[in-house]
Amino acid sequence: MTATPRTIVHLMRHGEVHNPAKILYGRLPDYHLSDLGRQMADRVAESLEGHDVALVVASPLERAQETARPVAEHFRTPILTDSRLIEAGNHFEGRRFGHGAGSLRRPANWWLVRNPLTPSWGEPYRAIARRMEAAVDAARQHAPGREVVLVSHQLPVWTLRRHLEGRPLWHDPRRRQCSLASLTSLHYDGDRLTSIVYSEPAGALLQVAEPTVGA
Repeated sequence: MTATPRTIVHLMRHGEVHNPAKILYGRLPDYHLSDLGRQMADRVAESLEGHDVALVVASPLERAQETARPVAEHFRTPILTDSRLIEAGNHFEGRRFGHGAGSLRRPANWWLVRNPLTPSWGEPYRAIARRMEAAVDAARQHAPGREVVLVSHQLPVWTLRRHLEGRPLWHDPRRRQCSLASLTSLHYDGDRLTSIVYSEPAGALLQVAEPTVGA
């Protein structure tokens, strides 16, 4: 009898980004890891020592590719790119977000935040969940019985987790359990998801990280 393959998909959020202007950078190009962000990526790679990582896949954005690099180098595997792992689309991209000097100071922008359930300000949560789940399924099929690391962004990772746990996709962004360089690890027995394990291998570095606005 053939044993059912047990596969682990680690959904990794990228490390800290250099963003002194505090712009919601979203999918904009040329936003790179800070020095601290590179340390975070190194710390995660070190934490995976002894794991059976067969595949490393990243969002096409620079910060995700740079976060994936230490893991790929550690396991001597190339970085594959999957556009389904990209940051969520957001109408506030390229602007400062929030009250005060942010975009919400302008009444013309209030229409964009009228509905937090879809949400009205960007890519629908359901669309995010669908593309992220497709990326996970493709990675599982590529390396059954082993481990894969998918480097993405906070909102896509958190949206997929809520979808897999059967929870409503709309949520309070302040309550996301998806810190910089964290791992949300999906454990599968064959095609059946058996558990979701969250960890922060770079947790010791989080206390000095800058607040992020385009995760």
